Order: sequence, then structure tokens, then C-alpha cells
Amino acid sequence: QVQVVESGGGLVQAGGSLRLSCAASGLPFSSNAMGWFRQAPGKERDFVAAINWSGGTYYADSVKGRFTISRANTKNTVYLQMNSLKPEDTAVYRCAAAPGIGRLTEGYWGQGTQVTVSS
Repeated sequence: QVQVVESGGGLVQAGGSLRLSCAASGLPFSSNAMGWFRQAPGKERDFVAAINWSGGTYYADSVKGRFTISRANTKNTVYLQMNSLKPEDTAVYRCAAAPGIGRLTEGYWGQGTQVTVSS
């Protein structure tokens, strides 16, 4: 049974930092792409960042230079380091796992973790 579990969300002031974690089990983690998406109230789900099996990374323009995605295969965990947070980063952040980055939206999803950035 595949499980994807996010953690690390919370309330932070603008300009602050948070690190999200996503632990995946029940799948060959090291050969899966992992990605982060977010959804703010009343808005569509947006891509944030992704990392493929070999460590290649991809970012939405809105977070480039502020967010960093990384993975620790020995821990079956992917991280999202978020710096210089802005109120517009407020959303539920969800993690996804799939055999390829192009298939993340069809993959396994976690329940999400709330990130709230106050101005």
C-alpha cells in the first residue's frame, strides 16, 4: 500500500522560512519522480516544484530563487525548503509521487499540509 505523508507546514511571517517534508512508502522511491503542488482557497491547483529520480529539478517561475526541492533516497523523503515567503504563498501544499515528472498529477498524493504566510 502506497502512502504519501506531508509535514512541516505552519504559520510564518512574510520573509520567513519553512521546510516541508514528504515521506513516501510502498513504492520504489529512488526511481520515482516527486513533486510539490499547492492550492489556495478558491484557486486551481498549481505546480510548485519537482525532482526526478536522478536529481534534476524543476520550479514554477513564482518560486524560483526562493524554494529548493531536494530528496533523500535513504529516508524515502523529499523536502521543499521555502525561503523569503510571501503572503501569496499561502496554500495547502501537497506532495505527489509518480514514475515520471510528466505523470505526477496521475500519481500518488498526500493529504497536504497548510502553509500560512502573514503580512
